Amino acid sequence: MTLGLTDLSAEDQLRMNVLMMANQVQAVRIDEGSMTLYALTDKGEARVPLHANCRADQYLHRVKEFLGGHALGSPGGYPVYLQRWTRMGQTSDKNLDALLLLGEPEAVVAVAHAPGLTDELARRVWWCQPTMEMARWMLEKDAVIAGRMGKVLADFLIEHLPFEENPDARMHTIRLVLYGKLTDEATTAKLWRMAKGVPYYFIGFLEFMPENLPQDQPARADFAEAETLLKPLAESGNVYAERFLSLLSANGQTWLKAVTEVLTKPSTSLVAYAMLDAISRYFYSTGYPIKASALEEIFPQAEAMIRGDAKTPEAIRVLLDAAPQFARSVQAMLGLSAITGKLADPWLLRNTAVGALMRRKIEPMVKPIQVEVDVLRSPGH
Repeated sequence: MTLGLTDLSAEDQLRMNVLMMANQVQAVRIDEGSMTLYALTDKGEARVPLHANCRADQYLHRVKEFLGGHALGSPGGYPVYLQRWTRMGQTSDKNLDALLLLGEPEAVVAVAHAPGLTDELARRVWWCQPTMEMARWMLEKDAVIAGRMGKVLADFLIEHLPFEENPDARMHTIRLVLYGKLTDEATTAKLWRMAKGVPYYFIGFLEFMPENLPQDQPARADFAEAETLLKPLAESGNVYAERFLSLLSANGQTWLKAVTEVLTKPSTSLVAYAMLDAISRYFYSTGYPIKASALEEIFPQAEAMIRGDAKTPEAIRVLLDAAPQFARSVQAMLGLSAITGKLADPWLLRNTAVGALMRRKIEPMVKPIQVEVDVLRSPGH
């Protein structure tokens, strides 16, 4: 039994029936400007020029009804109720391949967002809609990162990064390719160099390569002294000694410099939130000894711990006994370890400003954080 609608032109009805019956069709897209239907098959790409016998928009609707009947067993095309869920990743993983046969861009978006997206489906989605937005959506899936398409999408995003105008999208691009380890050494170095002119690029490095940065800073001048005193503690499992030595090392000083670069010039609220969360991630191993719900509570608590006026973890007391001359730097480390994105809510939650105006609004938040970063970059503390 052939699938078709009598109100399609006879030529189109015949050619599309032959296409669907004689080939293993994997995806369909429609170029509405040239009125051409393209099909991705197991034998390559097929092309069907459309011959409208009515207004173009009406005819395209009939074509999509035909495709819906073939793919879903009903002539309704892409189910309207699914459109509400498409971009929330709530599309069912059942029949994802069928959604790519509808010639409907929103159905392709649904597949890209679906939790069950596979590497093979990602290949078909990419054939349908090869855009930067689509690449980012699909790289949020581990199955795609680990598959053949991961590198394809990452290379495309990096190549087209200069053409992306949205700062948040550019930041997210860097985060995705670094999270997925989808760049070679030369490309990683190139992105690091680019970050020196676009500081929010550093955030992806700070989040996903914090212990292996492309170093451009020397170790702190007193690192050797600290290492002599604290290396035995670090090797015996003292997480605070280990983290402190990491901060004073060349890699740690590079990390701190990058933090300064981002804090000095965040472009959007998402950049600021991401930077604070990257700081939090760096100190995960310390177990977050300071619990505070407001920024103004954090640094006094850190100072009280160093003075012994507050409950201090035993490992910190041991560290201070071994190297009392580094007390101020240890205090700075403890303060920074309590930083999270949530602490920025009073300044950013309802702040729609961007650029210089936003930076002025968040200066009371950034300034005390930067003071502690500067302490950790300054020998003799």
